[in-house]
Amino acid sequence: MPRWRRLEEFGSLGDDVDELADGPFTDPDERRELQNRALRRTVRKLAKRSPFYRERLAGVDLAELTTETLTRIPVTHKADLIERPADFLCGTPYLATQTTGTTGRPVQIWLSRYEMELWPALIALSLVLRGELGPGDRMQINLSSRATAAVQEDVAVCRLANASCHVVGQIPPDESIEHLLGRSGNRPTILTGAPSYLGQLVTAARRSGYGPDDFGLRAIYGGGEMLSRNLMDALRETFGAEVVGDAFGMTELLPVGGRTCSRRHLHLDPNMGYMEVLDLETGEPAEPGRLGALTVTPYYPYRECMPVLRYNTGDVVRTLEEEPDCELAVVPAVSYILGKAGRLHRTSDAVVTPREIVEALDGTPGLPFPLRHRATVGADGRLHVEVASKEVTAAEVTERLRAEDIEADVTVLPLGDEEAARRFPLRCDLLEHTFTRSPA
Repeated sequence: MPRWRRLEEFGSLGDDVDELADGPFTDPDERRELQNRALRRTVRKLAKRSPFYRERLAGVDLAELTTETLTRIPVTHKADLIERPADFLCGTPYLATQTTGTTGRPVQIWLSRYEMELWPALIALSLVLRGELGPGDRMQINLSSRATAAVQEDVAVCRLANASCHVVGQIPPDESIEHLLGRSGNRPTILTGAPSYLGQLVTAARRSGYGPDDFGLRAIYGGGEMLSRNLMDALRETFGAEVVGDAFGMTELLPVGGRTCSRRHLHLDPNMGYMEVLDLETGEPAEPGRLGALTVTPYYPYRECMPVLRYNTGDVVRTLEEEPDCELAVVPAVSYILGKAGRLHRTSDAVVTPREIVEALDGTPGLPFPLRHRATVGADGRLHVEVASKEVTAAEVTERLRAEDIEADVTVLPLGDEEAARRFPLRCDLLEHTFTRSPA
């Protein structure tokens, strides 16, 4: 039965659904008490089972730990997981997965059978309650097969929601378009993939002359890279999807995840973990309006096999100066992801974030999706931007950056697709080849 017919016959689940899904977080005192209890439960588990955290928590009064005293515990970095992976294990390993390595050395993460059963159930319940997934939906999964946990999670979520799914992977974009057109079965209603790959799908669909009437998508979800406004608009215009979501998630933090609201705030699920934003200069909680590193603690028992405490994601966000007034206002929020801390561009005049450059250039004339570029700060203190294009001049790119108050020296490299991918790699370059279009 089509989704609109189900709503027509049975009605909406009602306005109380969001409160049920997001938890009782409107009352600050109740929220703080829930957070404190969850943090104490988590650190007790870590001190007992994890050799790494047994050392780190020595001398800490676990029974009296609060969100205020949590800051006395050093943060955990990606390097810690790489150097001492076995010392983080707290449960029986079942599945090994790893990060894609597109932003640094890959990290191998172990997950338990319990986690692989629990997480999809929690996510499926949330999606079904919000009407975002259900019977009649068909999800096309265009994630790299290296994203083992994410792919398996999506498959399990579809099964629990009584929806169908098609694991396509990151195959050549033209072949993915064929699947979206329904040439191999029913047309998908939901699409998920990395933003750079979604950008390739936009380019491929437009090149072939396809438009929104050719597809059956109602929702598209991107994650793992920055999803620009221009790309979000292009996805709606090209594929006809009403919803284009910019999701946040990391293998190290599953099942903690985040949603981006209509005001482009990032809201992290407060039921699954605790969020901090630490000032990039002092390491202390960032003041309103300041840049900081997103730091997350997944709660036990939602994360049990290889949990982390105060994990510095390396992702930079800006704390909000005022309470949010969006549709997700009851859920803790920060700005959307602005880039990695190690990739901020500190010029002699200002700090320029990777997000600002992407938003200024992605999908503009002569710079088709996905944007291939690199930015650095020279010895002269000026921003230097390289872009790959055969259709745009350095002066045009300079003006587009200047329109967003970004001063830069620009170099345009007239590279072909393969050379541009080698010079400026993106997640879409984890391509999985097929024999579909191979010569006989």
